[in-house]
Amino acid sequence: MNWDITQGQWEIFKGKARAKWGKLNDDDLESARGKREEFVGRLRKEYGLKKDEAENQIDQLVASVSS
Repeated sequence: MNWDITQGQWEIFKGKARAKWGKLNDDDLESARGKREEFVGRLRKEYGLKKDEAENQIDQLVASVSS
């Protein structure tokens, strides 16, 4: 999935991410802004996901923002 699309539409992505992953706070989202690996790490930490699970969930959300 094209992470660059998320960088360009970060505010939309951030709103959807907050709705989907309520445990992530504004600091989590802002510090991960445009940094996919950091975002994956924060998602894994808060939700106990495996790396591939976190990446798949992120890819699905990115697809919904970019379509």
